Amino acid sequence: MIRLDLKREPYWLDLGHGVRVQVRPATTALVMAARVTALKDAIEDADTGTRSAALIKKLAELAIIAWEGIGDSEDNPAEVTPEAVSALMDLWPIADAFERLYLGPTLILEQEKNG
Repeated sequence: MIRLDLKREPYWLDLGHGVRVQVRPATTALVMAARVTALKDAIEDADTGTRSAALIKKLAELAIIAWEGIGDSEDNPAEVTPEAVSALMDLWPIADAFERLYLGPTLILEQEKNG
């Protein structure tokens, strides 16, 4: 049975290491926009890991609207910009937590649908 209880409003995710991000809900439109952008920007001969990392970065750029625990080189709170989000997703533990916590519920839904 598919449960229709997915989040409809922005919510916070704790990514560990003192980092929290506020994200838009993982709607079909948002995920598809990230896929299209990542595919457009993808290097044709890139390996699967590179393409997956590009998708996670694009998804984070579209989803993250606020954060806590992110600072610039002078320890001032950093603004949420595509470049800053991309740099944050370059940190493996953070990208892994983002993928697991943000996409995890939608992947479980996909497994239930195909189960």
